Amino acid sequence: MSTDRTTDFLRELLVRQLTTWLPAALHRSRRATVALAWAGDDAGGAEAALRVIAGHADQVRGRRVTVLVLADGAADLPTRLGPVEAELPAEVTVHLLPGVPDRLPVAVKAAGAAGSPLFCFMDLPGAVTPKLLTAAANGRTGEVLLHAGSGARDALVAAGFPLVAEVAPVLPDGAAAGVIAFGSRSDRSLEAVRDALWAVGADLDVRFRDPADPAGAPVDVAGDPDPEPLARELLAELRQGGPRPVTELRRHTLTATVYRAADATRALTDLLDAGDVRRERETGRLAGDEIITSTR
Repeated sequence: MSTDRTTDFLRELLVRQLTTWLPAALHRSRRATVALAWAGDDAGGAEAALRVIAGHADQVRGRRVTVLVLADGAADLPTRLGPVEAELPAEVTVHLLPGVPDRLPVAVKAAGAAGSPLFCFMDLPGAVTPKLLTAAANGRTGEVLLHAGSGARDALVAAGFPLVAEVAPVLPDGAAAGVIAFGSRSDRSLEAVRDALWAVGADLDVRFRDPADPAGAPVDVAGDPDPEPLARELLAELRQGGPRPVTELRRHTLTATVYRAADATRALTDLLDAGDVRRERETGRLAGDEIITSTR
């Protein structure tokens, strides 16, 4: 049952993030590549991703989208995905590659993905290799959403991603579901994937904990969370690192905690009301360039 719930969670997360990523990618480039890699067999996940692309036919027309599907032990992928492929615009090319995800670097190169937006989704419960993630980085144009057993953050940093976030999902029955990590160069993408995580978590009753703190209590993401734990984290960051702009504190929230950027604003507001920090301006909303300083 836990395996089924993990699959459902990953599939819904893939759909939400791809729905956000694809229009933005096609807005800034006339070609884009989507790479989907599973250590096992999730034709349902591949079908869901193709249906997202089919649903964006208007944005796809006049551009070129290449989809790479790598799934170990799924030699019948062409038969299983044929019906949804038939719904895709002519500008979409799908390459079904039964086999291990280690073939990703070769597949990405053969698809001519260099220089254009690349979104990779990888479900790799075991170890991840720097070579695999370097291919996903695609120079400076790649983003990767990764489900792994451990070591995801270090591997993404080693692959050259300057912005890395990770959470450890906890299923409704209390079972752990590995680590979800995301690598990007865009604060906006980082915010989008965190918002997607919280939306899917709320829908499926999945909580999140910090992979770096195994003893930490999982955070319930349904509704508005208690901002106090995040407020303590941000206050400690300010006391250790000195005054910081709001933008950097929001980024710290995304890369070092399980919370959303919007939660950082709530936590900072509580700290201001308690007198634990001060801001540059006396009134108005907290702007990204506004400096926050610990009062003690």
